[in-house]
Amino acid sequence: MTVVISVYKVANFPDGGGHFWVYMQYAQALRRLGCDVYWLEQFRPDRDPEQEARLLSLFLEKMKRFGLEGKTLLYARESGPLRFIGSTWSEAQAVLRRADLLLNFHYAIDARLLACVRRSALVDIDPGLLQLWMSTGEIRVAAHDRYVTTGETVGKPAARIPDCGVRWINVRPPICLDLWPFTYNPRSEAFTSVSTWLTTDFLKVMEDGKTVLRENTKRVSFLRFLELPRRTRQPLELALYLTAKDSEDRASLERHGWSVRDSREVAASPEAYRSYVQRSRGEFSCAKPSYVEFQGAWISDRTLCYLASGKPAVVQHTGLSAYLPDGEGLFRFTTLAEAIGALDAINADYERHCRAAREIAEAYFDAEQIVAQILNETLGPEPARAAERASSRDDALSA
Repeated sequence: MTVVISVYKVANFPDGGGHFWVYMQYAQALRRLGCDVYWLEQFRPDRDPEQEARLLSLFLEKMKRFGLEGKTLLYARESGPLRFIGSTWSEAQAVLRRADLLLNFHYAIDARLLACVRRSALVDIDPGLLQLWMSTGEIRVAAHDRYVTTGETVGKPAARIPDCGVRWINVRPPICLDLWPFTYNPRSEAFTSVSTWLTTDFLKVMEDGKTVLRENTKRVSFLRFLELPRRTRQPLELALYLTAKDSEDRASLERHGWSVRDSREVAASPEAYRSYVQRSRGEFSCAKPSYVEFQGAWISDRTLCYLASGKPAVVQHTGLSAYLPDGEGLFRFTTLAEAIGALDAINADYERHCRAAREIAEAYFDAEQIVAQILNETLGPEPARAAERASSRDDALSA
């Protein structure tokens, strides 16, 4: 079986070790299930030829390390025909035409690529946010044959978000357990997390009959718990993707007892990111305000890396879950007092909570089981819209 995964902004983000792992969990699980996997991605050319060459070199070396050498379809989106890097449009078309499935994580994928494949599935890894963007027209998602979401409540009657008129296949986010082995070390000191900080992420919301923009960043969430290091003896460290604009926030965090690292120094590559997680005592992290507001029981792909590594996680509560445990290996807090209590509970019986963390990953987030579910549910009976797509495919392919 041939599967193409269409990802977003990996080649152009060489310092995003954690971002890289989001998609690679799927790719490696597919390979373990016997699939022939191709990596499809839009590359944004750099004005500096030397920087562009560096980006491409770093990206291709990563693909080689993870067994995908010669399996990349990297393209630049231009007004005319798509320009592929290291291959031709015709060669890319041949791969797409013979593929059994395109798993698309790039919400704004070029329609010409979708037109090439027999079966496509949109994979939502921003549950709640994606549905909000779709319903307000901020993102226009092309029609797919199937719609998959890592959101537990997306498409369910009690959800606080719209379903956008499609049937969502609910899956859990995956983690490749063999690539994230249990690494128990009782001498590990800091609870850590890796995150972006100040971004341009805003939500459009209605207040007093007017549309306003509300900041939707980790910065907002963490600053609500700024006092935590002063209320616990547990060392806390954040590896943040920082810019010059963040200098005041960094100083404030450090004054309140947080240890702050630059994520580009400790977690830029996939291997460095994994090493940083596995050297940690556990994870402490907050969620973006939207995930708390949506109450969709969201859990981060990053948290899965900690859990699989046997690192207990203390993370912000994002809604009732039908399966997520709370209180052993994984703690979900809403208040400062709950966060303090969770850290104390873990340290009182650290080994038990480390083993419980790994057991959670094994029980609920095994990548091979989750990806097998995706394949089973997306490659079922031919969707009704397939005939309609087939009739227009030839015209689209000649564009």
